[in-house]
Amino acid sequence: MIKKMTLKNIKDINKANDSFNVIGRIIPTYENGMWSYVEEIYSNSYEKKYDDEDTAHYDYQKYVNNNDYAIYFYYYDNKCVGQIILHSNWNRYAFIEDISVLGDYRGKGIGHALINTAIEWAKQNNLCGLMLETQDVNLLACRFYSKLGMKIGAVDNMLYANFPTYNERAIFWYLKF
Repeated sequence: MIKKMTLKNIKDINKANDSFNVIGRIIPTYENGMWSYVEEIYSNSYEKKYDDEDTAHYDYQKYVNNNDYAIYFYYYDNKCVGQIILHSNWNRYAFIEDISVLGDYRGKGIGHALINTAIEWAKQNNLCGLMLETQDVNLLACRFYSKLGMKIGAVDNMLYANFPTYNERAIFWYLKF
């Protein structure tokens, strides 16, 4: 079941943030006005987890009763196992700030359900599509976005440059309605 975040369930923020397996990366190429990519599979995979937003300092209350912001939670047996955080971006896309599903619940359609909710929200807000950013090393997420019909719109080599241990590139994905 998917529920929009309210002040009553705001405590469930980031409960679906879980580690993921890094099995490789995508290597994007821009040619003739189009992006494509190949996959590089690593010989040794590793686990990675994104840091939770600091809930004490980040104002998630601005997402409640605000037409330009939304957070949706996916519940299974009253447990929050997925979330999607989005807002109206200046370019008329719905920007997905975060989408996450607990590891034990991946592959069960929860990510698709959350994306479909984001699509509905974007259309209700007269936005032209969805956009998001992920790292090139999040190969499983890149595969997921590609299967959804999303296209690479940009690659940013500098977004993570201040974190030399990352050695990652930002990939911006778009789904135009």
